[in-house]
Amino acid sequence: MESMVNLFKGVYKNKTVLLTGNSGFKGSWLSYWLSKMEANVVGFSKDFPTQPSHLRSLGEPHSNFVVGDICNQNDLKDVFNKHKIDIVFHLAAQSLVRYSYKNPLETFQTNIIGTANILENCKQYSGVKGIVVVTSDKCYENFEDDRAYNENDRMGGYDPYSASKGCAELINNSFRHSYFSKNNFGVQHSFVLASGRAGNVIGGGDWSDDRLIPDLVKKAAEKLPAKIRNPYSTRPWQHLLEPLSGYLLLGQKIIEGDISVSDGWNFGPANNETLSVFDVLNKASKVWPAISFEIPSEQNVLHEAKLLRLDCTKANTQLNWKPVWNTNEAIHKTIVWYKDFYESGKINTEMDLQNYVSDAKKLNCIWTK
Repeated sequence: MESMVNLFKGVYKNKTVLLTGNSGFKGSWLSYWLSKMEANVVGFSKDFPTQPSHLRSLGEPHSNFVVGDICNQNDLKDVFNKHKIDIVFHLAAQSLVRYSYKNPLETFQTNIIGTANILENCKQYSGVKGIVVVTSDKCYENFEDDRAYNENDRMGGYDPYSASKGCAELINNSFRHSYFSKNNFGVQHSFVLASGRAGNVIGGGDWSDDRLIPDLVKKAAEKLPAKIRNPYSTRPWQHLLEPLSGYLLLGQKIIEGDISVSDGWNFGPANNETLSVFDVLNKASKVWPAISFEIPSEQNVLHEAKLLRLDCTKANTQLNWKPVWNTNEAIHKTIVWYKDFYESGKINTEMDLQNYVSDAKKLNCIWTK
């Protein structure tokens, strides 16, 4: 197995990284990748959100797991006091749109107050070099027109989840201007606050409710059809390793003291890489024939955005970041991961990460040099 220690110029080796939401889908993959670069990962989550759990399937030895709640200041203070944190990746969140309709206060508390709590703790501990706050493409006010949203577009949100992510970005901006401004870097502070916004991510190890791929594969394992709500909604599908490489690139810049990344950043596929849910269903079923679906005639369904695209020009040009796998590859890798898991108990996480890094090197991605 080829070493990953030198990726991102080797900056993560022996660094202590606080990763909130390490037990979630994105968090478990990011924790694993950081461990492969020999970072000291301190994971912070209040529970395992799903069963099965991707983090548990990996054996959990790659990180220190601290049980805590980002809405509890004492929990956060304890982890900052105990560990000499170099950098923070904040992924802990209530991440489901439909769940947010049923539990709006929990969603707002976790995604808004939780974000403010982690930033306040970062402000109080001078040794922390910076933070990457992960929000969502749904932070933008979505008019559902055929235009990709860029980082200068207005924050918004129809449903509680989307609104909470828009609010989280406003909080980021408030802390950035009030305490971590670019003009005062190196004089009054040495902290860099970046945020990452990604579109629909797929990959192995996600068992969340009310998400397309998890719904499909869980039903396929039971030899039952999945019920599909919005077959003609269009999304910029991407493998989760794509935005993770973007977040890690931001983290590299933070560790290097590059204040230019103190801003919001979009990470998504190329502008023509959008597919309808129906197209994804057909491609997935070709990879694993056990996948089947039906489209019920629902009435009074909850509002979910039908069209949403990101303009990633800023990350492409200013960070020299680019995606590695196209949408077809992302779907294929994802469905094979679940097929192998359900049919033979195999975990393809390490193989997928190795293949992703190998393909990134062939494309001369900036973070592989």
